[in-house]
Amino acid sequence: MMGLTNLNSTHLSSTKITAAQDAIALLESALAEITINLSAADRKKYGSINEQNKLFVNKVHDYFQNQPNLSSPDVDWAEFERDYTSRNHMEGMISRLESIITRLNNAKTLHDFDNYQYALDDYSFTAYRAGTAAVGFEDKFRDLKQFFVKPTPPESDSSTKENKEKK
Repeated sequence: MMGLTNLNSTHLSSTKITAAQDAIALLESALAEITINLSAADRKKYGSINEQNKLFVNKVHDYFQNQPNLSSPDVDWAEFERDYTSRNHMEGMISRLESIITRLNNAKTLHDFDNYQYALDDYSFTAYRAGTAAVGFEDKFRDLKQFFVKPTPPESDSSTKENKEKK
C-alpha cells in the first residue's frame, strides 16, 4: 500500500518567492529604527506588563481620553499617547505576522511530510534494487540504512544480574 503523499502540491513560483523575500526585506528596513535587541535580563526587567497590567494601562488611557481633568499633570501625556498608539500598531502587526508564520509553518509541515514519504518510497525501491544486485544500489542502500538503525534497548537489571550469576 502506498503511503499518503502530496498533501501540499501548491508551490510558489520563483517570482513570488522573490516578491515575498523583497517584501520581508522592505518590512525589516521599515522597522529597523524601532527594533531593539533586549538581553534576557532586560526582557525580564521591562517585560512585566502582563494582561492584567495592560487592562490597567487601557483604563488609565480611557480616563485620560474621557476625563483628562482627572489625569496626573506629572505624566507626559503626549508621549503616553504616542507609546500607546505605537504598541497598538505593533500588536496588530505582530498578530498578522504570527498568522503568516503559522500558515507558512503549516505549509512547510505538509511539504516536509511529502518529502519524507517520497524519501521512504525511494528507500523501499533502493532496498528492492539492492536485493537484485543492481549496480550502485547496494552502496546507496547501505548509506541510507543508517537512518533506520533501531536503538538497542538497555539491559534490564534482572537480566544483567542473571548473566553475572551464570559466569
